[in-house]
Amino acid sequence: MTALRADRVRASAGGRLVVDGVDVTAAPGTVTAVIGPNGAGKSTLLRTLAAVDRPDDGTVRYGADDAFALRRRERARLAALVEQDATTELDLTVADTVALGRLPHEGLWGGDAAERSGIVGASLQAVGMTAFADRRVTTLSGGERQRVLLAKALAQRTPLLLLDEPTNHLDIAAQLTTLGLLRRLAAAGTTIVAALHDLGLAIAYADAVVVLAAGRVVAAGPTRETLTPALLRAVYGVDAVLLEHPGTGRPVLALDLPGD
Repeated sequence: MTALRADRVRASAGGRLVVDGVDVTAAPGTVTAVIGPNGAGKSTLLRTLAAVDRPDDGTVRYGADDAFALRRRERARLAALVEQDATTELDLTVADTVALGRLPHEGLWGGDAAERSGIVGASLQAVGMTAFADRRVTTLSGGERQRVLLAKALAQRTPLLLLDEPTNHLDIAAQLTTLGLLRRLAAAGTTIVAALHDLGLAIAYADAVVVLAAGRVVAAGPTRETLTPALLRAVYGVDAVLLEHPGTGRPVLALDLPGD
């Protein structure tokens, strides 16, 4: 199991400072949700945590390792990123796309074909896309592509999984299935950091939250303790009441505009 820690990260995009002095700590075997209004810097932060984009300042560590000091293949064995844009120009089958997730683990002449096939099959089954294995990715809907990209990340078999809006493009059932999968992965030891737009999903499924506003952390900690009505009013401009689901016991967030 591997923890993730970022200290005083500053990152720019398009010549503009987007993430300003952000600290993030994600414990092994937990789901941490990064939340905040549009433009808060969630996507830029996720790409930095995944070591896809180098920050202007600050450090990102995977366990004891400096993420940016690692070779690309080593990094890809530790952390997988699923971005929210599900578009792709690769004219590959679903199975071949998911198999790309095995590249960091295979040598110059490839790896064990049977092992690869088994991992690809298990990854597709985990996201409910087994029946699509022979379809071309370019023929899929946005939600279907999103699940294929998640399966590709699962095929990497990394201890760290970073997801930018993993429920983007998905219908309600697929959203719940995906978040349930993330909970099971965390229970098995995977450290998960996910940017989530839906506060209800964040409070129901995340162990901890990092709340961003204008590129800065305004709150961080255990989900139920951190997402208070006062915080949500200050950050989102909404009134909130925390309820309990009568069947599952999970927290349910009821939101309203102030004064309504």
